[in-house]
Amino acid sequence: MASPLFAVKPVDRLVADTEDESSQLKRAVGLLDLTALGIGAIIGTGIFVILGEAIGGSGPAIVLSFALAGVTCAFSALAYAEMASSIPVSGSAYTYAYATMGEFLAWIIGWDLVLEY
Repeated sequence: MASPLFAVKPVDRLVADTEDESSQLKRAVGLLDLTALGIGAIIGTGIFVILGEAIGGSGPAIVLSFALAGVTCAFSALAYAEMASSIPVSGSAYTYAYATMGEFLAWIIGWDLVLEY
């Protein structure tokens, strides 16, 4: 018998929980809002913070550093998209952790997300 801390929730049950009308999310963020949020995150982090730190350490190789970081981000996005397509419910990393690693690790990831935001 597995520990209740590491109990996983089956994908079928996750999907069934979201089919209830009272638990569905209302779409409030549109395409323009998401695009503005993405551009703001890229400009805020990419230009004002990382560029100032990276130039001192890498010098002229800054272009290669950013290209390598872009490839790494692309692979990370592909891995996240693969997980999102296998568990077709809303909930970010918390839901994916709950379905694959268990309730305790999902709880830790959920609090990490709260602290991050």
